[in-house]
Amino acid sequence: MTMSRSLAALAVVALLTLTGRAQQPAPAPAPASIITIPEMDCAGCAKQLGTALLKVPGVAKAEYDVKARTIKLTHKTGESPSAKALWESIEKQDKEPTKLETPRGTYTQKPMS
Repeated sequence: MTMSRSLAALAVVALLTLTGRAQQPAPAPAPASIITIPEMDCAGCAKQLGTALLKVPGVAKAEYDVKARTIKLTHKTGESPSAKALWESIEKQDKEPTKLETPRGTYTQKPMS
């Protein structure tokens, strides 16, 4: 009797593994920041801004959406880019951000730090 229970339990575990129900949950997405730049109206300037933002410590990836006029920045694991450095990076490219959303807060003017 215990042998058939063990086999039944093993069969259930195998079935759950094969159907994906026994898998670990997907990892949480990396933290990100989103910058709104109304003057970003072409792919060329968006790429230029993205390249500048990749130089800010803690930024791993920059994805731009010209239509929405935003750049989404994925943070490096365990790092959090300075909100002020992100804002100033855009200003150095002669553009003016109007909104910066980070895991620590939302800014509509240049952050103090």
